[in-house]
Amino acid sequence: MATEYDLVVLGGGTGGYVAAIRASQLGLKVAVVEKNKLGGTCLHAGCIPSKALLRSAEVYSTAKKSEEFGVETSGVTLNFSKVQQRKDNIVDQLHKGVEHLMKQGKIDVYNGLGRILGPSIFSPMPGTISVEMNDGSENEMLIPKNVLIATGSRPRSLPGLTIDGEFVMSSDEALKMESLPKSIIIVGGGVIGIEWASMLADFGVDVTVIEYSPRVLPLEDDEISKEMTRLLKKKGIKLVTDAKVLAESLVIDNGVTISALHKDNEKSFTAEKMLVSVGRQANVEGIGIENTDIVIENGFIQTNDFYQTKESHIYAIGDVIGGLQLAHVASREGTIAVEHIVGKNPHKLDPTMVSKCVYSNPEVASVGLTEREAKEQGFAVKTGKFSFRAIGKALVYGEHDGFVKLVVDENTNDLLGVHMIGPHVTDMISEAGLARVLDATPWEISHTIHPHPSLSEAIGEAALAVEGLAIHS
Repeated sequence: MATEYDLVVLGGGTGGYVAAIRASQLGLKVAVVEKNKLGGTCLHAGCIPSKALLRSAEVYSTAKKSEEFGVETSGVTLNFSKVQQRKDNIVDQLHKGVEHLMKQGKIDVYNGLGRILGPSIFSPMPGTISVEMNDGSENEMLIPKNVLIATGSRPRSLPGLTIDGEFVMSSDEALKMESLPKSIIIVGGGVIGIEWASMLADFGVDVTVIEYSPRVLPLEDDEISKEMTRLLKKKGIKLVTDAKVLAESLVIDNGVTISALHKDNEKSFTAEKMLVSVGRQANVEGIGIENTDIVIENGFIQTNDFYQTKESHIYAIGDVIGGLQLAHVASREGTIAVEHIVGKNPHKLDPTMVSKCVYSNPEVASVGLTEREAKEQGFAVKTGKFSFRAIGKALVYGEHDGFVKLVVDENTNDLLGVHMIGPHVTDMISEAGLARVLDATPWEISHTIHPHPSLSEAIGEAALAVEGLAIHS
């Protein structure tokens, strides 16, 4: 028996379930096909569990220096099993919330693996979905007017560097560790690698990061990378940049040993475990794309600005199409795709308007162009920068490292980018994101009265600093 829908979403992760809810709001009959659990990677193996661990690491690190706050303790003990239990409880609570949202939106959920079929007796166009149900029951056949592919991504590794889950891990396995290693090598100094490095160092693990690029967080502003390098080294993390890991040199013997080519010299590194954090690859296999005219390039599904594939009734969003592989981007892409399906003419997503965050300690947040990018695009640039060391709230928190930096077009005074490193900047970046959306100038930001004492004062001071008018510098 086949069931007809206006939209079938393949993948119930953040992008997929948000798209399904928006479609339901717009009056469409919707189904979601999810082979694992609703919430996807973000909820179960990414954003939420990793941030729960980061929070525990932050609390543990703070507790160890509680005497600085006048709080004397008789000793601080880390119970990692309780750390993991807290993480799992948070994930379970949010998972139940997503399940409730599906019921509330009258969205049908099929727990199984969905495959797109080619033209058949059900439809003259490819797009009918066959669902192999997890419970072993007979396959379900779904006939949608439109399909949205939101199958996400998974961690990738380096050629020759096999993930065994015990000694060599991806972030998936690392999240399930029952105990902490004494030492770890992290291959990759991007966002995920730096978050894990910060977290594990705060938990007391001896951390070495090996990064191929000349600097960690290579997609962030140069000054942000430089400050992060300084602060990670201050934590005791060993950073090896401009280094190529030699996968063939890996030796596993009650631990891992691997070599890397660093400035023409081969160096050897040894630790209990290794975490490979070198990006993610799209989940495009096994979902029937070969039965369509959908184009895949460099492992990612190709779409237009409204997320239509070459099959105009089949859309794709999120990690599976590459670009900014962020949960909040997938959600917005899903909303745009659904609104395009119903003819609402949505605004296209501008990547320079997307806020990006690194939830390490210290945190990093940014929106818009870096200073280097702005100059490469031909802008005459001026900048304003203000340190948290002059912000009272930062001193109260006991976290005064870092700064806020504005990148501004010297000719038009337009705000091109905002970059922050320091305490709670991931909660502050939305002001900068709104400023970008409203095309605010530094003058307008500086005339926004920021409450005192607050960390957000650094944004107002950085805006004043563009013209050399910062009050507390």
